[in-house]
Amino acid sequence: MAHTHFEHHGSDHNQPHSHTRHEHHAYGWALLLTLGFAVVEAITGWWSGSLALLSDAGHMLTDSLSLLLAGVATWLAQRPPSEKHSYGLARLEILAALVNSLFMLAIVGGIAYEAIDRYQHPEPVNGKAVMLVALIGLLINLGVGWLLTRGEDSLNRRAALVHVMGDALGSIAALTAGLVISLTGWLPIDPILSIVVAMLILVSTLNLLREALHVLMEGVPGNISLNEVGNRLARLDGVTRVHDLHIWTLASGQIAISAHLNLRDLSAWPRILSEAREVLNHDFGIGHVTLQPEVAERAPIAFHARHE
Repeated sequence: MAHTHFEHHGSDHNQPHSHTRHEHHAYGWALLLTLGFAVVEAITGWWSGSLALLSDAGHMLTDSLSLLLAGVATWLAQRPPSEKHSYGLARLEILAALVNSLFMLAIVGGIAYEAIDRYQHPEPVNGKAVMLVALIGLLINLGVGWLLTRGEDSLNRRAALVHVMGDALGSIAALTAGLVISLTGWLPIDPILSIVVAMLILVSTLNLLREALHVLMEGVPGNISLNEVGNRLARLDGVTRVHDLHIWTLASGQIAISAHLNLRDLSAWPRILSEAREVLNHDFGIGHVTLQPEVAERAPIAFHARHE
C-alpha cells in the first residue's frame, strides 16, 4: 500500500447530527400526503387515459416508499454506538439515499418505456381532468418539499427531496400536457413531456447516486483536499512529517480523519494534539480525529515540513 505523507498542522468538530422531533413529523406528514394523492392520481390517470398522470402516480407511490425509508433511516441513525456498531447507525442514512437513488433509476426507465409505447400508440386523454388533478398534485408536492427543506441537510434528506421534486416536475408535465390537449387535441405532448421529466430526474438521480457511492467507498469529501490537510498538519511546530493520512465521511455532516505524525520530541505531543484538533475542526470541519504520534527517522513517501 502506498503511504501518503505530509508535514506541519490538526482538530475536532462535527459531532453526530441530531434530528429534531419536527423532522420526524415532517417525514410522517410528507408520507401521508404523498401516498394519499398517489391513489387519487392513479385513479384519475386510468380514468382519463393520461400517461403523464399515471407516470406521476407511480412516481408518487415510490416516493412514499422512499419517504418511509428515509424516515426510518433517520430514526435509526439516532441510536447510540454499541459494541457491534461503534459509530452507531448513522450510515444507514447513506444506504437509504443509495436505495432511493436506485428506486429513481427504475422509475425513469419505466416512464421512458411507457412514453415510447404511448407515442407509437396514442390514446384519448381527458385534458381537463388531467389539469385539475395535476394542479392539486403540484401544490401537494411543493408543500411536501417545503416540509423536507426545514430539516437538517443530509444526503438522505436530499434523496427524498429528489423524489419529491421529480414529482413536482411530473405534475407540471401533466398539467402542461392536459392544457395542450384541451386546446389543440395534440396527443403526443403527453409522452413527450413524460420523457423530458424522466431525463431531468435522471440527471439529479445520477449525481445523488455518485455521492452516496463515494461516501460508502470512504472517499475523501469533495470539499476537502487531502494534500491541504496533510500539509497543514505537517506545518505544526514540532511535526516533521505526516503519513498514512486518511479522510472519509462517516455519515452526512460527520467527517473523520486518521494519520500518523512524526515528531521531533514526543513530550510535545499534548500541545501538538490540541493544536491539530483546533486546526482540523476550525479550518476543515473535521470532528472525528485519530492521530498517532511517532518518533521515526524515516517513513516511505513522506511530506517534509515546510516553514512559511
